[in-house]
Amino acid sequence: MKSKVFFTDKITSDGLLKIYKALGVELKGKVAVKISTGEPGGHNFLDPKLIAPLVNSLNGTIVECCTAYGGKRCNPKVHWETIKAHGFCDIAPCDIMDEEGEIEIPVVGGTHLGGYNIVGSHLANYDSMLMLSHFKGHMMGGFGGALKNMSIGVASSRGKAWIHTVGRTKDPDKLWDLIEDQDGFLESMAEACKAVVDYMGRDNIVYINVANRLSIDCDCDSNPHEPEMADIGIFASLDPVALDKCCYDAIVNSSDTGKASLIERMDSRHGIHTVEWAEKLGLGSTDYEIVSID
Repeated sequence: MKSKVFFTDKITSDGLLKIYKALGVELKGKVAVKISTGEPGGHNFLDPKLIAPLVNSLNGTIVECCTAYGGKRCNPKVHWETIKAHGFCDIAPCDIMDEEGEIEIPVVGGTHLGGYNIVGSHLANYDSMLMLSHFKGHMMGGFGGALKNMSIGVASSRGKAWIHTVGRTKDPDKLWDLIEDQDGFLESMAEACKAVVDYMGRDNIVYINVANRLSIDCDCDSNPHEPEMADIGIFASLDPVALDKCCYDAIVNSSDTGKASLIERMDSRHGIHTVEWAEKLGLGSTDYEIVSID
């Protein structure tokens, strides 16, 4: 059967609530809501006011991990300052998952990461997870959606270095000297995703992508390029592969003449390969059907 991807063009708090309900799944226990809290200077991260009703309806905790590059999220002290400045502490409890260390979780069936992914230790505190992602371009991955949020986003700083360098170093200071294997990096992201899904349980994660502020640059960029195409809407699925493929296709097939730069960013980095590798690993299917909701 084709994977279902639900869609609404209403990018509102009500739209988010409705599309979550359309998934027909109740996240149980302590719920982690994984977002990108955004680098200071950027302004494309998900608006706290937009996501607050959904996060609160789940009694969710907003979770993040520190970055592997210099900036205002590279250690817990400055990361907390950013989370507070961007308004997330005003809407829900927040948690930097690698503030007290990291854990290794197994990658089954992978070829790049030495059999393990390195994630924030607080991941063990949660029973279920909403992968709430801003879909947009990305300097290295081509685009960022559910799969990037689940791989790089859940990884600790050292885990991010491990993924970016295809299992060659855990040292963020050495990361940028070892990033020449682009397809290996994309495949490593998919393998890190499989580790998270296996660890949390496939039935305990749901995925929502908000396709607005469609810059070619990620929320991790402190000076992102302004979007050249209009917002599309909100997509949701129980299948992260179908979800990211659907968002990619929505941009490629859009009639918006401003899409060219975003398509160039996605394709020049071979971004769709992360989706292809995730499908190969059994995380989902690129064969999907769209179900529109009011």
